[in-house]
Amino acid sequence: MSTPPRLDEPSAFKATLREAMHYWEPRRIVYNVVLALVVIGWLAFTWPQFLPALTVQDLLTLLVLALAANACYCSAYLAETAMRRSPFRTPWLHARWMLWLAGTLFAVALAWYWIADEIYPYVG
Repeated sequence: MSTPPRLDEPSAFKATLREAMHYWEPRRIVYNVVLALVVIGWLAFTWPQFLPALTVQDLLTLLVLALAANACYCSAYLAETAMRRSPFRTPWLHARWMLWLAGTLFAVALAWYWIADEIYPYVG
């Protein structure tokens, strides 16, 4: 295993953050598209019932939930920084897609639950 980079130097930390952004930010787009498809799917398959929920207040709530989902996505940077500093750096670089997949599936499950249990029963 390779020696982890020292992050106590500002240039090393910037390089680590730049590399993390290069990996994680393109995947954020896919993450957001997947979550948007969950919401669009619920709207499409339950259209008549969800029509009353399309108010400005509910759309603002949806915006806040989307921002929260993106804030949670940022936790990948914590894992990235920690793993790049660990002796498991090389295996991490090959397996971090599993963290993305698990996080995306968890976010889908949360979105599905939130719509099915917290929103849908009270619509219409």
